[in-house]
Amino acid sequence: MSLLQSLLLGVLQGITEFIPISSSGHLVVMRAVLGVGDIPLLYDVLLHVATLIVVVVYFWDRIERILVAVGRWTLRRGTRDDRQHLRLALLIVVATVITGIIGLLIRELDLHLYPRVAAVAFLVTAVMLILSRFTRGALDYEQLRSRHALIVGAVQGIAVIPGISRSGSTIFAALASGVSRERAGEFSFLISIPAILGALLLELRHFGELGTAMEPSALVAGFVGALVFGFLALSLLVRLVRGGKLWIFAFYLVPLGVWGLLAL
Repeated sequence: MSLLQSLLLGVLQGITEFIPISSSGHLVVMRAVLGVGDIPLLYDVLLHVATLIVVVVYFWDRIERILVAVGRWTLRRGTRDDRQHLRLALLIVVATVITGIIGLLIRELDLHLYPRVAAVAFLVTAVMLILSRFTRGALDYEQLRSRHALIVGAVQGIAVIPGISRSGSTIFAALASGVSRERAGEFSFLISIPAILGALLLELRHFGELGTAMEPSALVAGFVGALVFGFLALSLLVRLVRGGKLWIFAFYLVPLGVWGLLAL
């Protein structure tokens, strides 16, 4: 893989990981277009790390409060103010468990090998984004129950399918289950942290295979591209979620999906 190809894939990963148009689906299509063969495992690891850094930095204030609340509870020094964040921590665990079960089952199908699957999934994502325009909830974290976490976590597991946007589908699922727009967006990315960590750990199982023929400069280019454009994309998405404008990306996904079905 050349430096330019690596940079393009890194930028694409950074943008599509957060903008609701599916990073996995776009990477499948882009790799086919660029004629890139097997991607070195180290490259995938670095892109996951870049994505994780973006989410943690952006939502650090909320993450810190969750960690502090859990720490106090562990030491039996919890306060009344910690209850909301302890509940949130529990909901994240519930969502993560169901995501892991469903995601691992779907991964066994190796759907990333079939670009047309991504094309159909692009259209499914478009439908969810359009429906999100007419879906509005009002629940804050205090009103959320395990069923909300199960719904959103299950959808996140299904988003392992290339072409199903993780961010778009989970935000839609949260809105459809009654969560407010602001909390739906934040919760979607909070539960992405353990999901990204899980994917990273799955790749690191093959630590001995991390050697790559790629030039260090190409690896750095992909990482920096994913990091910078990921942060810009996440900032944009948060504003769009609050404004109820996720549906605008359907105008991109529908023709993309149709093109994929005809050309791939």
